[in-house]
Amino acid sequence: MVIPNRFAPTIRELKPVVERFAERGFHLYLVGGIVRDLLLGPTTSDVSDVDLTTDAEPNEILTTLAGMVHSINRAGERFGTIACSLGSTRLEITTHRAEAYATTSRKPEVRFSTSLADDLARRDFTINAIAIELTATEPLLIDPYNGVADLVARRLATPLSADISFGEDPLRMLRAARFIARFDLTPAEGMIVAIEKLAPRLDILSRERIRDELSRLLVLPDPTKGLQLLVDTPLAINFLPALASLRLEQDPVHHHKDVLAHTIAVVQKCSPRLRLRLAALLHDIAKPKTRAIGPDGVTFHFHDVVGARMATSILTELRYPKDLIGDVSKLVGLHLRFHGYDAGWTDSAVRRYVRDAGDLYEDLNELTVCDATTRNQYKLLAMARRMDEFKLRVKRLQEADALASLRPALDGTEIMTLLQIPPSKPVGRALAFLMETELEEGPISKEEAIRRVLAWWEQQSHKL
Repeated sequence: MVIPNRFAPTIRELKPVVERFAERGFHLYLVGGIVRDLLLGPTTSDVSDVDLTTDAEPNEILTTLAGMVHSINRAGERFGTIACSLGSTRLEITTHRAEAYATTSRKPEVRFSTSLADDLARRDFTINAIAIELTATEPLLIDPYNGVADLVARRLATPLSADISFGEDPLRMLRAARFIARFDLTPAEGMIVAIEKLAPRLDILSRERIRDELSRLLVLPDPTKGLQLLVDTPLAINFLPALASLRLEQDPVHHHKDVLAHTIAVVQKCSPRLRLRLAALLHDIAKPKTRAIGPDGVTFHFHDVVGARMATSILTELRYPKDLIGDVSKLVGLHLRFHGYDAGWTDSAVRRYVRDAGDLYEDLNELTVCDATTRNQYKLLAMARRMDEFKLRVKRLQEADALASLRPALDGTEIMTLLQIPPSKPVGRALAFLMETELEEGPISKEEAIRRVLAWWEQQSHKL
């Protein structure tokens, strides 16, 4: 097969390495995502990271590269991988591998091979099992598993049977969801059956590996097809059962046949940033727990509050960082706050919204707008207008009273000195009183704050 011209710059840059390997009698092949992406088009691949495979063993790779590359990293040497830099290009050169997997672990027993066919057979999908031999007289495309045809047909298939591939490494089932979404692919015949049978093998994976794959899926431009695969098969049940259960909950507000369809639509509408997409994924996660049927039909009262707790539990189980967990849980807990704006908010209510959102203000606004997934264009436009009006109002308040940096005019030390009390709960109550005053009225001077606190303290004394 003729190599597309867009490969030429990468091949030229690798020429010194290619020639050195050829001089020593070794074969060198371009493999991995760069081949797939350059076949798809000239703008889809980051050619600053290049994967190569060879019949040279790690010590022979090091000897061959001596004096011509820099920043050599031998951390992956026992797995056959030597990382290095050639100019601004990062290379990973790996000895052909033909490994075996234990049924109780996704970590393979590493075996080196001199066969490219063995190496390509162990890769996850046919679209990633395409190689270009660089040490031949002319670059030669090698495609033993019809990966190019699958790219053209927008089909996701495995080099060996899906049963073998997913049975050896169950993480590939989650990677399948990501590739299906990223490249708009259709699973090959038999793949879904294999996933349904082998989904329980996710249990042998660490939560961190599952978390990383979920995160990569969520930040794709449109993760819809991948999320749909997770919930249409038993995959989600194994690590995010609450998501799969949303399908059973009718939602009279958004008029979807189930909350799951609404949730996936919200995720798709949000910007592809992990914090925001996780909040979108979990914003209605508590609806099954809070579902009730009354005179007005189905309701989900307090699903925001319960959902925030559930989000914390779910993300902790998946080993997400604490800061991210706190942010996502806060967004879930606040995602209904704006709905009361139609009733007419005072300036103090606007200040509270901004104060409570804090650094999440922009994300909370976006989640609120994206949560409107009705097909009624009039309602969508009305929501957008309300949000634009609200943002303008916030901007005016910020300009008027430095809302973003609104703080009590006195600190804790000053209050203790003023009231002649030690560190105690009354100090916190006094600070809360001052903060509430400024939310209601805007900033006040220190002198006015002193007068207000003394008056407040006198009232507290009378109550005692």
